[in-house]
Amino acid sequence: MGMKEVGIGIIGGGLMGREMASAFARWCALTDVAVKPRLVAVADLVEPVREWFRCIPSCEQLTADYHELLANPAVDVVYVAVPHNLHEKIYLDVLNAGKDLFAEKPFGIDLTAARTIRDAAAKSGRFVRCSSEFPFFPGAQRVMEVAKSGKIGRILQVVSGFHHSSDLDASKPANWKRFSRTCGEIGVLGDLGMHACHIPLRLGWRPSSLFAQLQKGYPQRPDGKGGMTDCDTWDNAMLHCWTEIESQSVPMRLEMKRLAPGETNSWFIEVLGTEGGARYNTKEPKTLWLFEGGKEQFWKKTDLGFGMPFKAVTGGIFEPGFPDIIQQMWAAFLMEREGLLDGRFGCATPDEAVATQEIFAAALESQRDGTVVRL
Repeated sequence: MGMKEVGIGIIGGGLMGREMASAFARWCALTDVAVKPRLVAVADLVEPVREWFRCIPSCEQLTADYHELLANPAVDVVYVAVPHNLHEKIYLDVLNAGKDLFAEKPFGIDLTAARTIRDAAAKSGRFVRCSSEFPFFPGAQRVMEVAKSGKIGRILQVVSGFHHSSDLDASKPANWKRFSRTCGEIGVLGDLGMHACHIPLRLGWRPSSLFAQLQKGYPQRPDGKGGMTDCDTWDNAMLHCWTEIESQSVPMRLEMKRLAPGETNSWFIEVLGTEGGARYNTKEPKTLWLFEGGKEQFWKKTDLGFGMPFKAVTGGIFEPGFPDIIQQMWAAFLMEREGLLDGRFGCATPDEAVATQEIFAAALESQRDGTVVRL
C-alpha cells in the first residue's frame, strides 16, 4: 500500500522555500512515515525565484499571485515564508481558503498579529503549526529526555539560544530584516526567538519574569543601489528569565544574536541540575555532553549518530545536518496532521508561537523601561 499524498503549496520561494522543496524530493529516505508531500504549486513575486522550481516535476503551478495558488484544489497544505509584516494577511487568507497552514516564525509581526492568527486558526478548524527545525536534531532530543527524566536532581540553570555572525559584515546590504516596518520592532527576537524558546516552552518552562538586554548593530547599511539606508531593528538579545520548574524558581537565559563573533550558525541548549545535566550545540552536530554529579563530577562526551525521531535509510553512524532536520520537521507536521505522531516530538503549536511573542513583547518593555517585567 502506497503512502498517502498531500499536495503542498509554497508562498515565498526564497531560501527556505527551496529548502522545503529539496526535503520533499528526497522523501524516499524516510522509512516509517505514512504520508508523502507532493509539491504542486509555488507563488512568488520574483520570476527568477519561481523559475527555479521548474526543476521539480510535480510542481505544475508557478504564479506571482498567491490567491491563484490558494484557489488550486490540488493544494492541501500551504507553507508560507514571507517578511513578517505580510504574515497576518497571508496566513488568514490561507485559512479562509480552507487550507492547512505551515507558518514561518514569528507568526506575525507582533503579539497582536500572532493572537489574531491563532484565534483564526482555532475558529477555522484547520491544522496549523509553526516552523522550528533544531529540536529535531538527535542531540536536542536527548537533552529533552535528560530534562524530563527526573534523574538530574533539582534543575539549577537553563540556557537556550541561537547565534550567527553574518551581520558583523558592515558592507552587507540591508534586507527587510533591518527595518521595523517589515521585520517588526522585535527584530532578532522574531528572526531567531522561536529557535531559543521552542524546547523550554514544550517542557513547560515559560518565563515568569525577565530582564532584557537588547543591542542594535550598524545604524546604517548599504542599500544595494549605491547609497546607504537607516537600519532600526534589534540585532542581539539576551533575556535573563526566571521560570518555575517543579515549584522551584530557576534562572533561564535565552540568547538570540545576529552579531556573534566567531559563530556561523550555532543553535544550543544546556540544562544543569544538582545531580546531572546535558548540553548540545550544533557546532558539533554529533556530540552530546552529559554531566554526572556525586563525590566527583564528570562531563562525558558521546557521539550520537543518526538517531532521528523518524527513521531513515541513512546509516546510524553518520551525522545529521540541516537538510535532515528540515525533513524530520515536515515528517512530524504531516504525521501529526494524520493523527499518527505516536508520542514523537511535534512542531511548534499556535499557542507556543503566541507564547514566544508574549516573551518578545515583555522583552521590548523591559528594554524600554530598564525594568524586570512579569509575564
